[in-house]
Amino acid sequence: MDPPAGSVATVCGRFTSTTPIDDIVGHFGVEEVRADDLGPRYNVAPTDPVYAVVEVDDRRRLGVMRWGLVPSWADDPRIGSRMINARAETLDTKPAFRRLLARRRCLVPADGFYEWRPAVGGGRKQPVHVRPRGGGLLALAGLWDVWRGEGGTDRLVSCTIITTEASPELAELHDRMPVVLEQGAWDAWLDPSHDEPGALGGLLRPSGGFEQVEVTTAVNDVRNDGPELLAPAGAQGTES
Repeated sequence: MDPPAGSVATVCGRFTSTTPIDDIVGHFGVEEVRADDLGPRYNVAPTDPVYAVVEVDDRRRLGVMRWGLVPSWADDPRIGSRMINARAETLDTKPAFRRLLARRRCLVPADGFYEWRPAVGGGRKQPVHVRPRGGGLLALAGLWDVWRGEGGTDRLVSCTIITTEASPELAELHDRMPVVLEQGAWDAWLDPSHDEPGALGGLLRPSGGFEQVEVTTAVNDVRNDGPELLAPAGAQGTES
C-alpha cells in the first residue's frame, strides 16, 4: 500500500477490518480470546490497535496488538511508527526480525487493503481497495514482540506486517504487497516449534485472487472511517 503524501510512506499502510470478532474466531479456529471487540473499521492506520492470531501452548489465541513493531530492546516506543512493515526477503538477516521470525509469528486478519494507483502525468493518486474476489478474510503474515518500559511498569504488545514482491495482477499498483497466507500454511506459520528460516521463508510468497475497486479519496485522511470509504470512486457524495 502506498499512502498519499503526508502519511506514512510505506508498502502496506492502510487496511480494512470489518468482520465481526465472532466470525474471525471461527474462521481462524481460535480457542482463546483475549481481545476486546474493536468494531468495524474501514481505515486502519499505523499505530492503531489490530487483531492478531498467535499460537501459545498449542492453542490459537486472538489478541489485540498495536500496529507498528516496538522491539523488546527499543529505548523508545515511538520507533514503532517506522516499523509497520518487514520485508520477507531480509527477515533472517535483520537483527530486529531474526529472533521474532523464529519464535513470534502471527496472522493479522483483514478484509482488504488499500493501494494508490499512480496518476497519469503526475496528478493525484487514485485509492484502490484490494480485496478477495468473492469476499472473505485475508490472513496477513506478521511478527510480534513485547516491549516493557523502564522498571517494567509499561507493557506494549505490537506487530509488523510482512511484505513481498507484488503478484502480477497487483504490480501496476505497487512493486510490493502484504504477504497473504493461505489456510494450509497457517499451522506451520503459527507453530513456534517451526523455526527453520528457509522453510518459513518459503511460505512468504506473492498471492492472487483479488479484485480492485477504485474508492473515494476520503480514505486519504486517516481521520475518516466508515463504510462510505468503500463507495466506488465518483459515486455521488463520496469524494473529498
